[in-house]
Amino acid sequence: MKALLRLTLPLLMLAVLTGCQSVTSASADHLRGTGDLGLIIERATGSVLVIDHSEYEILGRVEGLGDLSHASVVYSRDARYGYVFGRDGGLTKVDLLTQRIVNRVIQSGNSIGGAISQDGRYVAVSNYEPGGVNIFDSRTLENVLTLPATYTNASGEQAQSKTVGLVDAPGNQFVFSLFEAGEIWTVDMVSQPPVVSRHPAGKQPYDALITPDGRYYIAGLFGEDGLSMMDLWAPEQGVRSILPDYGKGEQRLPVYKMPHLEGWAIADGHAFVPAVGRHEVLVATMDDWSMVQRIPVQGQPVFVMASPDNRQIWVSFAHPDNDVVQVIDAQTREIIRSLEPGKSVLHMEFTPRGEEVWVSSRDSDRITVYSTRTLEAVATLPARKPSGIFFTSRAHALGL
Repeated sequence: MKALLRLTLPLLMLAVLTGCQSVTSASADHLRGTGDLGLIIERATGSVLVIDHSEYEILGRVEGLGDLSHASVVYSRDARYGYVFGRDGGLTKVDLLTQRIVNRVIQSGNSIGGAISQDGRYVAVSNYEPGGVNIFDSRTLENVLTLPATYTNASGEQAQSKTVGLVDAPGNQFVFSLFEAGEIWTVDMVSQPPVVSRHPAGKQPYDALITPDGRYYIAGLFGEDGLSMMDLWAPEQGVRSILPDYGKGEQRLPVYKMPHLEGWAIADGHAFVPAVGRHEVLVATMDDWSMVQRIPVQGQPVFVMASPDNRQIWVSFAHPDNDVVQVIDAQTREIIRSLEPGKSVLHMEFTPRGEEVWVSSRDSDRITVYSTRTLEAVATLPARKPSGIFFTSRAHALGL
């Protein structure tokens, strides 16, 4: 009997271990991370594509997100959930793994973007109608704070301003600009209740960005030449003007589409800035923010984006020159290639380490993927009137 047990016990243990291994392997086949996933906005159909940028694969389509004619996305800290901001005031939480809507609220009449706080607890939405910012619990989408963007207009009356350039900042802050009021507001979400600070910002700030280190908030001004910059390390110093009067005395062209400052480039100690109403990319040294060069380009730039290694600057354009993307070498500051991804290029997104860039062409109904090494197309994907491309790597970056 003992001899029989000595023979059968190892066999039983082997069977158990093999069975456990089989179950584990079977389960692992259905598990995956989210680090190489992303969402692509299909603006005409109120839908988003869930994509895998490692395999150039469309994993699924999520529908029912409302008006996405001007839409953007931020991600939860674990990069599983995307928060989609729609033009109709919709805030939609999408699960990338199950490819479904988790929650959706209509929080205003017209919204243009949003941000997620440094700790991932809050999602803020920037609104045109009514002007202001609403802040939500990221888990439940329950409203936790409403900030009407009130100011006194030229007639001495109380009014509400459109809010633009909303970003997250270190210290669990949100920062945004007021278009009509000409102000920059900061919201400290650590303090309870949150503390709001107001700062004069110049005439008609139309968009803004935060530098990659989270120190400087810079707003573009539509009502005057130049930009306004706030040092978030020393907010008591207020807002100062940089690149003042860069177009003074020159004839402006009609502005077909406002440039997006969130996509402008910081590279090699310089800032590459889209010029409003001009066929130029402006270059400023970050030592003192003085302009050192103007780079002629083929049209009015909309996005001026640096590759993750800062070696290249990719530029897209407003109508009627929006079928071309130009690539600038950050060191020589010369155009090294003009590409034709398709009709009506709307957005570009670099893969996290910058080996490729994805480009949406709305009127060609496709996404084109380029190698940043060869500047050749390596893949195309079909999409319905695609616009914004947002990879989950944004979950771990400030201001995106």
